[in-house]
Amino acid sequence: MDENIIDSSKKTVLVEDDEIAIVELLKHHLTLEGYNVLEANDGITAYEIAIEKRPDLILLDIMLPKLDGLSVCKRIKNTYNVPILMITAKDTEIDKILGLELGADDYVTKPFSTRELMARVKANLRKIEVNNLEYIENAKVAEENKKIENKIVVGDLALDLDRFEVRVKNQVIDLTIREFEVLKFLAMQPGQVTTRETLLEKVWGYEYYGDIRTVDVTVRRIREKIEKDTSAPKILITKRGVGYYIAGGREN
Repeated sequence: MDENIIDSSKKTVLVEDDEIAIVELLKHHLTLEGYNVLEANDGITAYEIAIEKRPDLILLDIMLPKLDGLSVCKRIKNTYNVPILMITAKDTEIDKILGLELGADDYVTKPFSTRELMARVKANLRKIEVNNLEYIENAKVAEENKKIENKIVVGDLALDLDRFEVRVKNQVIDLTIREFEVLKFLAMQPGQVTTRETLLEKVWGYEYYGDIRTVDVTVRRIREKIEKDTSAPKILITKRGVGYYIAGGREN
């Protein structure tokens, strides 16, 4: 398929790998599943295509020439929010954690099952669609019912659900959609401990295939943005061996 010809009725997936055989394999299966497919064989080209074409999902190899996959992931996530699935021959914990910290949504290692990978692609795309539908529905409900409270305030933490805006001591904090959803879920029930499994189910969805460590990495990123001292958090607290909670009580 010509990169420049995109069927707007289909979802578009960008495949980035320096192994031509893998790109062709993924392109074949993605096309059979009904997706538009864009391809790149190095990091710089991958980043340029992602920014220009804005695909709906990206399959990104860590070991790319010119610009490594982790750097590409970070740059793309700093530009716009898109599901990124990391693909690599590496299988060490540090690689997984680093990829998640840079914003990757999922992680698979070579050799991988194409059936499993296609399932992960579908699950991540479906999660985005569900989130979008939820946002639209929430906006409709808020507009129809003026009495609905559209702000959550817990101590120094304030969430504006209409603007998807977070403030700490009136300072705006820049969060990704996933980070906002985690914080919102916890802030809606301040003082109540939520398990990692519950967060994974409620925020990532039943069909998410990733590791439970994804929750910990996301919480760590949130803390780095909202806490003055991440070693002694005052807002987002860990209940060791159980899960997380927002300190304080919700204001009316």
